[in-house]
Amino acid sequence: MKNLHFLLITYSAQGHINPTLQLAKRLLCGGAAKVTFATTVNGLSKIKTLTSQDGLSYASFSDGFDDGTKPNNDPHHIMSEFKRVGSQTLIHLIQNLSKEGHSVDFLVYGLALSWAAEVARDMSIPSAFLCSQSASAFAIYHHFFNTHEGIYNNNNNIPPSFVNLPGLLSFAQEDLPSFLIPTNPYASITPCFREHIQNLEKDPNPCVLLNTFDAIEEEAIKNVGNNINIISIGPLVPSDNKQAGCDLFEASKQYIEWLNTKPDRSVAYVSFGSLAVLQRKQMEEIFHGLVSTGIPFLWVIRSLEDDDEFKAMIISELDGNEQGLIVPWCSQVEVLSHQSVGCFVTHCGWNSTLESLVAGVPVVGCPQFSDQFMNAKMVEDLWGTGIRARANHEGEDGIVKREEIKRCVDIVMGLDGEKGEEIRKNAAKWRGLSLEASSDVNLRAFMEKLGA
Repeated sequence: MKNLHFLLITYSAQGHINPTLQLAKRLLCGGAAKVTFATTVNGLSKIKTLTSQDGLSYASFSDGFDDGTKPNNDPHHIMSEFKRVGSQTLIHLIQNLSKEGHSVDFLVYGLALSWAAEVARDMSIPSAFLCSQSASAFAIYHHFFNTHEGIYNNNNNIPPSFVNLPGLLSFAQEDLPSFLIPTNPYASITPCFREHIQNLEKDPNPCVLLNTFDAIEEEAIKNVGNNINIISIGPLVPSDNKQAGCDLFEASKQYIEWLNTKPDRSVAYVSFGSLAVLQRKQMEEIFHGLVSTGIPFLWVIRSLEDDDEFKAMIISELDGNEQGLIVPWCSQVEVLSHQSVGCFVTHCGWNSTLESLVAGVPVVGCPQFSDQFMNAKMVEDLWGTGIRARANHEGEDGIVKREEIKRCVDIVMGLDGEKGEEIRKNAAKWRGLSLEASSDVNLRAFMEKLGA
């Protein structure tokens, strides 16, 4: 195989950076001569520590807002500016790498960067879309947005009551990625996903790298998209159970010591990722639900310092009580692999969902937006590794009540009947299958084909 230089570009959010960095490491281990990892100027400046590996270098491109300040919150303006400036600076980055003797052989671009496919095509560089969501989610996007029979390529952008596709669960409208619903606050990002699908249609050799593995989505992978080279390369999770690297947040230092004091499988780990911002009322319900279980809990709350009243309430409730520990950030894969962790209360982002499967930790799903509703349904109905906490729809406040949090945590921790035992057995089964995933073989075959 000839020496290949891969350029990987990613949106500057933690959930995009982590899998992209893991792919960079896998490519180097698979024989790539060089990998350049690039994110936005502002994003690169926020990374606390850049992980080091022979052949790995870092670069940046602009999204038009290098200081992180956006003049308004109009998503159409922000995405339009991102495309315009991003395309220009990506071209300059590729040209500069070539001048330095590091011509780009292959470009991999992530979610929200569909315009990068156009840049690659115009510069005669082959490319692939790294989909950091599930194969099922990608199949839904393809079903909605392809130009041949996509159900949203008409003037009636109303999703059906149920979506039934070969190889997928039957998804009710409420289970679909939230931005597909026209009335949803996030519906403004829908054009971004349409562009991803339609740019792949314009590519003479369309390729999608999926952060999934065959065992968990075998039928979905087989049935997704016509004439697209679909390659499962996940789970893109650190193999050593350590910090993924390139964190945008400063991690606490005390949580491992605290976990070390707890019995095996006794702790509920609670985290809602790097983007979700919970309502105060929801935070209070989760807190009281956790306290009422009597189970030790480790909870990641990024913005606790911004809410003095809630912080004071937590301090007062936990005064002299070793039941709970609140931290601003942590290495999630390290926590999930710790022997004291017995369940994971999560928003069901795809990275968190994969990490729970790899660690064999049962899940209580509290989805917030995007593909998280699909993931929570698969956790409960496809793999049987967890249970979804149901929101209270009385008054349509959508809040998961403390009693529901307690009920779900009790079940997955094995404190309430046989259901928890079944969930834990399933979690162990899927953990074993994740360790047997053939994704490295798939990735190596992909690289060998490029170098043929």
